Amino acid sequence: MLGFFEVGAVPFNPDGWGPPESTTATPPSTTTTLPPHVPYATFSPDSPFDFSLDLDAFPLANPDDGSAFRLVDTKPTPRPKFGPKWRFNQHRPQLPQRRDEEVEARKREAEKERARRDRLYNLNRSNQNQQRREAAIFKSSVDIQPEWNMLEQIPFSTFTKLSFSVSDPEDLLHCGALEYYDRSFDRITPKNERRLERFKNRNFFKVTTTDDPVIRRLANEDKATVYSWDIVVQRVGNKLFFDKRDGSQLDLLSVHETSQEPLPEAKDDINSAYSLSVEAAYINQNFSQQVLIRDGNKVSFDEPNPFANEGDEVASVAYRYRRWKLDGDMYLVARCEIQSVVEVNNKNSFVTLNALNEFDPKHSGVDWRQKLETQRGAVLATELKNNANKLAKWTAQAILASADLMKLGYVTRVHPRDHFNHVILGVVGYKPRDFASQINLNTSNMWGIVKSIVDLCMKLNEGKYVLVKDPSKPQVRIYEVPADAFENDYVEEPLPEEEQVQPPSEDAEGVEANGTTTDDKEIEAQT
Repeated sequence: MLGFFEVGAVPFNPDGWGPPESTTATPPSTTTTLPPHVPYATFSPDSPFDFSLDLDAFPLANPDDGSAFRLVDTKPTPRPKFGPKWRFNQHRPQLPQRRDEEVEARKREAEKERARRDRLYNLNRSNQNQQRREAAIFKSSVDIQPEWNMLEQIPFSTFTKLSFSVSDPEDLLHCGALEYYDRSFDRITPKNERRLERFKNRNFFKVTTTDDPVIRRLANEDKATVYSWDIVVQRVGNKLFFDKRDGSQLDLLSVHETSQEPLPEAKDDINSAYSLSVEAAYINQNFSQQVLIRDGNKVSFDEPNPFANEGDEVASVAYRYRRWKLDGDMYLVARCEIQSVVEVNNKNSFVTLNALNEFDPKHSGVDWRQKLETQRGAVLATELKNNANKLAKWTAQAILASADLMKLGYVTRVHPRDHFNHVILGVVGYKPRDFASQINLNTSNMWGIVKSIVDLCMKLNEGKYVLVKDPSKPQVRIYEVPADAFENDYVEEPLPEEEQVQPPSEDAEGVEANGTTTDDKEIEAQT
């Protein structure tokens, strides 16, 4: 049987909280059973607690004296561990915000200072690269002789403002034969690259204007006043011709002409300007023949290749002799080239074939094997920065020839130090006029430059002249030269053996015979 616990009687206090102040207030039916000498404190909601009293004593409760109440607490008063932090927390709503603003302000100032240093660094680097390029390869493409008389000096800024529109050209004659383009090359990627083949038995012709038999025939027939081959010029009698100088390197292709990074100076270096130009010409010739079907099926034109001998194996090429009207009685005749033909919608379309070549990813900054398939736009943008003139030249040639397509190949070395073996990483097709818009080639400005040079040369007196691009300044100059200048069609009598001198070194011969750099263009005109 469980024990019984007796709570006792709890008196009722009709006047408030807690026990009644005296036993007289207890109802008659209630008896006080509080144990004697039990301390308690009276409570009143109208009186606050007072903690300022001395806490070392606690007297027994006196129901008649509320002021005798004592609260025992022997714990020491807590002290903050960190005074400054306590003071800091007192201003918590404001100070952290002010601190964040100061940090952000310091960050902004640091970014401005870093950007300023980067601008100064890039500016100094650009100036250093420009100085290195001028000192390294900016040499005149032709030796300016003291007796030459400079007649005109034309800054490039004048050319940028020129504009001239021409009507559609008239086709005078088509020569040669074309093979069909092999569409399987459009599916080449860096993962299934194809080795570049060599075509040693096929003949390629680069004949200057006055040596072209068709141009001579058209000149005798008074078909035009101005005759042109690619970007070259010349003139005889009442006709103006634009020719290439004997020994010039206009048949070679420039590499990294507009790049800010200088190329090695030594001619025998495989990455020198001259070596890369020869390599690029070699690649383009082989590429233009490899991407053909070569099954014997050809598209032949009015006349055969005017420069080939009977029995020669000739590269796939067609020449379109075309005439444009420049003025009232002034016409320009040009020989334009097309390398291939492709059938589109049961109709033959003319195609030009060219190839960009990568020699060392460290120079371009973009590795074609890594980026060509996924970032082709970035690769093309880099080539536009480094080879703007070459791409503009190819596009202009395609437009002049009225080619329907221009195929652009991407060819790289098997190894950066091997300039003999190459692979094709891809081929991309463009419409010439669309590509001209993409690279900002203004055809009206192009014709405006041609027209201004023609007008200038037509005002010259009888004589011989040379148009030279300044090697270090954005300008061209016209010099009057002797009639026998640049004539190399004679045989020199050998000196007696005892009077012969030692030949110059190979480097000296290279400068003498191959002084043209990728930044120089020269055109000679004879009136």
